[in-house]
Amino acid sequence: MSSPQDDGTPPAPWVSPSARPAEGSGAPQPDASAGPTPPAPAAGPPAADAPHPAAAVPAPGPGAGAPGWGAPAAPPGWGVPPAAGAPVPPGSPYGAWRPAPLQPGIVPLRPLGLGEILDGSVRAVRANPSVMFGLAALVVTVAVALQTLVQLYLVALAAGAIGDAVVGVDGGADVAAATEMLSVGFAGSATGPLLLPVTSVLTGLLIVSVSRSVLGRRVALREVVRSRRVWWVLGFTLLLMLAEALAFAAWLGLAVLLFAQEQEGAAVAVLLGGGLLLLVALVWVTVRTLLVPPALMLEGKPFWATVARAWRLTRGSFWRLLGTYLLASILVVLVSYLFLLPASAVGGVLMGLGGSATVTIVLTALGTVVGMTISTSFLAAVVALLYVDVRMRREGLDLELARAASGP
Repeated sequence: MSSPQDDGTPPAPWVSPSARPAEGSGAPQPDASAGPTPPAPAAGPPAADAPHPAAAVPAPGPGAGAPGWGAPAAPPGWGVPPAAGAPVPPGSPYGAWRPAPLQPGIVPLRPLGLGEILDGSVRAVRANPSVMFGLAALVVTVAVALQTLVQLYLVALAAGAIGDAVVGVDGGADVAAATEMLSVGFAGSATGPLLLPVTSVLTGLLIVSVSRSVLGRRVALREVVRSRRVWWVLGFTLLLMLAEALAFAAWLGLAVLLFAQEQEGAAVAVLLGGGLLLLVALVWVTVRTLLVPPALMLEGKPFWATVARAWRLTRGSFWRLLGTYLLASILVVLVSYLFLLPASAVGGVLMGLGGSATVTIVLTALGTVVGMTISTSFLAAVVALLYVDVRMRREGLDLELARAASGP
């Protein structure tokens, strides 16, 4: 339906609703039911105090429609939609409406919020449990089994060394229990770093599954295992561990050297101040290199070019990445300890009642397998979604993902 303004014709004059036009005439005729028509005034100049005829017609108010048509009534509570390019007033529903983003998979294809990243990580595990849980459980079980064997060997060595050191000390059973506890603690601390390379390899493999889940697709286990770029992730993790070990050794060696030269004040200052600086540097490097594993797995560029690119991607997103990763780490630690603490507590009770350290180590290993499977799967999904989120914010990856989702 078009208005007179749309087809170029001038608007029709205002007509009283009680008038009917005569046949063949465009002028309105008086209604017979309205009573006798008063005589027309005599022709002549209008009186000086008479109003102008145009003043008898009320002027249209602001926003009124064309004469004879009336303004279209707006739906209650919505108001008149703003013109194109005009600012939308606060509280207007026209400004609140946005088209729904495309979501072919676990997350919408737009910049993600904290809740969407955490929820998407859970969805990623549920979308492909055979890879996210099955592969993780298999790799973690093998790694923890090897760690347990090494730990048992170290426990025997540590127990013998501690037993030789406390020869002749009175205490009997208490000394023996303390010796076992110390040996178990030493062996656990010494073998803990052995799981870090395994975790990095598993994280790299799981990232492939998460990247497919973003598009609403599933990847087969054999395709994940065939990925050769995971060795680049392992190499980068080993380089990072080496750099951290050298920094820790330099800090501790300097403190020991100052103590040996009887400079206790300087040694304490190095221990406290250097330890704080080392912690800050460790957090900073961890966040700046957080996106290196997904970049190595999902991009086809050379090793150092990919590392440099992942470093640049974190620029300007440091605090958001730190907050999200820290919160996710706290969540997985809490969930892991739900399985690890009961196993350790039962093992400690059995060892206190005269049981061997082997039972404690085996029970702790079982709790570690369950907790590490959950934590590694969830953190790998979080890191992958953080990588996707940063690239959607900086490079418009959501458009590329939308095209990929609509393709075969």
